[in-house]
This record gives sequence, structure tokens and C-alpha cells, in this order.
Amino acid sequence: MLNRDRCVLLVIDIQGNLASLVYQKEKVLENVSKMVKGMKVLGIPVLLTEQYPRGLGPTVPEVRGLLPDVEPIEKTSFSCMGSSEFVRRLEDLGRDQIILVGIEAHICVYQTAIDLKERGFHVEVVADAVSSRRPVDREVSLQRMASTGIALTTTEMALFELLRVARTPEFKEISRIVK
Repeated sequence: MLNRDRCVLLVIDIQGNLASLVYQKEKVLENVSKMVKGMKVLGIPVLLTEQYPRGLGPTVPEVRGLLPDVEPIEKTSFSCMGSSEFVRRLEDLGRDQIILVGIEAHICVYQTAIDLKERGFHVEVVADAVSSRRPVDREVSLQRMASTGIALTTTEMALFELLRVARTPEFKEISRIVK
């Protein structure tokens, strides 16, 4: 199970025009935003990546505005693990559970998830907060990740799993976020 003292949320490449082209874009952005807000409530760190921002543009304002103190990590490798800056920042956090959200599911999310798992991290992909331009690419990537032992979760499932109990000040805040 996810543990808030061991987790980090990784927001992968929600940027520029690409974000407007993905399947179910409104729902994905809504769920990514819910995850970011939930991490703030629960005190869980967030890492943010941008794939070649000079070409694809910056993180979309809906997400970037929720993370004013998080410096995006620029990368050109599809896997976040191909970025030495990403690896350094992840290691500095000292956490071994990684929750993934972002785009595109079949490229950057998939390759990052596989690389993290191969390096011994527990990886969970938030299925309703990842997407690709084509639905088939999203579905096949989720199937392939699951077949390798990467856990799939949903926005609400992950947030309540991290919360664990209802009698906390965070419960009301998380409940408002998921509505």
C-alpha cells in the first residue's frame, strides 16, 4: 500500500499543445490537478518534468499554477530516469514509492514506470490521470505496465489510500478535492 512518508508524485510532461490533444484531456487535467492538490494536503513532495519545453511548450497553467514552488525538470529523454537532474532530485527525496500521472501514457509515462521499477521503486500509475493522443495507445500502455507488475490505481483510490482514516483534518480537504 502507498505510504505518505515514502511517496512522491511525479507529474510527467503536461505541457503545451500536446496536453490539448490527448484523449479525455479535460478529465485527465482535472485528475492531475486533484492529485497535486491532494499531495499538498498530505505533505507529499511533487516532481514535475517537461519534455523539450522549447519545442512542446511549458507545463499548462492549470497544473503549473498549483506548483509555484516546484521547478520543472527539463528533459529530452522519454524516460525521466534518463535525466541526471531528475535522478538527483528523486534521490534527494529518499523515497521509494512513486505515483505517476501525465502524458503520453505510451511513451514517457510507460518508459519512466519501467525504468523506475527496474531500479527497485514501487510504482503506481494513476490510470485516470494519464493519457495519450490515441485511446489505443493509452490502453495498451496501461495493460503492458500492469503485466510487468506496475500497480494501477485511480485518483480517488490513491488519495484515500494515502489518507487511511477519516478522523483527520485532511479527510475533509481530500473529500472536497475528489468531489
